[in-house]
Amino acid sequence: MEVFVLILKIIFGAFFCFAGTMHIIKPKFFKYFIPDFLPKLLVNYVVGVIEFGLGIALFFTSITKSAAAGIFILLILFLPIHIWDATKIRPAIGSKKVAVFRILLQFLLMYLACLIYLNS
Repeated sequence: MEVFVLILKIIFGAFFCFAGTMHIIKPKFFKYFIPDFLPKLLVNYVVGVIEFGLGIALFFTSITKSAAAGIFILLILFLPIHIWDATKIRPAIGSKKVAVFRILLQFLLMYLACLIYLNS
């Protein structure tokens, strides 16, 4: 289990660093995920910095548990946005099937974040 969690931490760390970086580099891609009543560019950049920070934090043993908890909370906060996206006529992520799959993927990511938290 230790090796699995270590690999999971590396994958999650890289994934969240990449996602955070993409929020900064390609903000237009993410604007359709953010509801119109929110300041899209600001929300996008803040989320990018948070994702990148949590991804980096997974590489430091002393704060891995906090990073995993932060990722779990972030994923919970994103869940309503993914559900909202899946209900749109044209989801931002692509087809309706892809949007629904993303919701299921969100639950898997939440479970894996819990595994990291519980085993750190």
